[in-house]
Amino acid sequence: MTPDADQPLTTAPPAALRDWLLALGLSLGISLLIVAPFFWLGSASGHDFEFHATSWLDVAGQWKQGILFPRWTQWANHGFGEPRFLFYPPLSWMLAPVLSFFMPWDYVPVAFIVLVQTFAGLCAFIFARRLLPRGAALFAAACYAANPNALLMIYFRSDYAELLASAFFPLLFLAALRLAGILETRAPRRPAANLVFFSATFAAVWLSNAPAAVMASYSVTLLFSWAALTSKSWQPLVRAAAGLSWGFGLAAFYIVPAAFEQRWVNISQALSTGLLPSENFLYTVISDPEHTFFNYIASTIAVALIVFTGAGALAARREDPPPTAPAHPKIWSAFLLLATVATVLMLRFTSILWNILPKLRFVQFPWRWMSILTIPFLYFLAATVARRRFRWLCIAATVALLASTGVYLVQHTWWDDEDFSTLRAAVDSGDGFDGTDEYDPIGDDHYNLPQKSARGRLFFPFTEDADARTLQPPTNAKVSIDRWTPEEIIMHAQSTQPVFLAMRLLNYPAWQIEVNGARVRAQHQEDSGQMIVPIPAGKSRITVRFARTPDRTLGATLSILNFLLGGFLLVRSRWTARRDSL
Repeated sequence: MTPDADQPLTTAPPAALRDWLLALGLSLGISLLIVAPFFWLGSASGHDFEFHATSWLDVAGQWKQGILFPRWTQWANHGFGEPRFLFYPPLSWMLAPVLSFFMPWDYVPVAFIVLVQTFAGLCAFIFARRLLPRGAALFAAACYAANPNALLMIYFRSDYAELLASAFFPLLFLAALRLAGILETRAPRRPAANLVFFSATFAAVWLSNAPAAVMASYSVTLLFSWAALTSKSWQPLVRAAAGLSWGFGLAAFYIVPAAFEQRWVNISQALSTGLLPSENFLYTVISDPEHTFFNYIASTIAVALIVFTGAGALAARREDPPPTAPAHPKIWSAFLLLATVATVLMLRFTSILWNILPKLRFVQFPWRWMSILTIPFLYFLAATVARRRFRWLCIAATVALLASTGVYLVQHTWWDDEDFSTLRAAVDSGDGFDGTDEYDPIGDDHYNLPQKSARGRLFFPFTEDADARTLQPPTNAKVSIDRWTPEEIIMHAQSTQPVFLAMRLLNYPAWQIEVNGARVRAQHQEDSGQMIVPIPAGKSRITVRFARTPDRTLGATLSILNFLLGGFLLVRSRWTARRDSL
């Protein structure tokens, strides 16, 4: 690396601050340019917009009821609910509702994109500044804030969670390079700090988006394995085991319940028709024209990234550089390997790997590996800009790529300025919104649930093959609701004979039901999963609470212990460094 590349380690604070402000201003400006069409076209209503928007609305509503960390999505399945928040990582669905306290809901997607892409640009600046000169690092910040894959997620996919996860990628791979020993700096070695830095960013990716986290897990494991192989040492693998384990531990409050409770939902629906890897390799054609159209768009962007990454790698490596040059051979080789693997996994002949590698099939879309490919893309192009010979050609070609991608996506996506108004009206009216197939509790088919249903209805008689939606209530029987929140329900029922109570709620093992203080086991409609509670004759008090299951307790405990351990190691590392300097 050149002396200029290490400038943040030795430069005066005013110069370092100026660089940070330049990177911040550049990233913010590009992020505002990205969302400019939102102000006159409405929201980009991509594939996942409704899923994320409804999650944000539901969380904001629960916060107003005092539920700080929601687990049950109240208004999914038109008010019957689903355990979405147990399985979907929390960072994105907690960040957006915070923004809603400062602006109208219609502007929350805009603010989310600006915030995340500005952060992404700063992360790219940190990443590149440790490897390359100042000018190249600023170029990297601008390039990553508007990289083609991010534009695809913003305009066509509306995948806000994956957008957030990809913002952490520059930090994650910088941390992996340091921990694996591929990147060495002039600063004194602090193994504990490197380990904590890697584990924290790895946990942040897992808490943002699960498919992105699976790809990140395989990618950093590849880098550590390559470092061990080239150095002929087991040390990188030992560090990898420690860093990955610690990262999983920090995110255990989400990972443990999500993994354990998959047996309680129809998680296999995440791989239904249209979502299978075999249907989403580059330029795959299926019977759905809209699916094929989008796949061609994603595939073309992926190919453009592959071509630019390859050209950047050749340009950065055109002359055999000394160990201090911008394209350091070890780093260049590591990112070339990463780019090659990411590219290959988008091609159909790797389908066997998608079937045998653990959890890889849940990434669903092979073109999703563009998120990983953008890191070598970023490094090689920035390294090329650091060389005088190809600098302006690289800048011009990259600007043309980003601009043409953005213009095309803006012109061909779906714009809607009433999405949030419609969804908010559905929640305010109590109608709710559609559920998610893979989060349906076992035994539920949410398509059989009525869109409008009373919160509690008494029926008599009741048999297993009866339909609670059509049975008539017994005479002289009544039910009243004292409290109904997403995690606690208190009702009273009165009947002269034993009856059954059909609730506007899906049956799920975490629900704890008591009738007159005695624990009872709920039944459910066979075709819909609607909760059915047996009620004795007379007056009854029914309480239904979303209990803390042992897996949730275990996950939270592991996260707290790993967090405390990380804090202890950081303090100990600082104390040791201070003692040694005396």
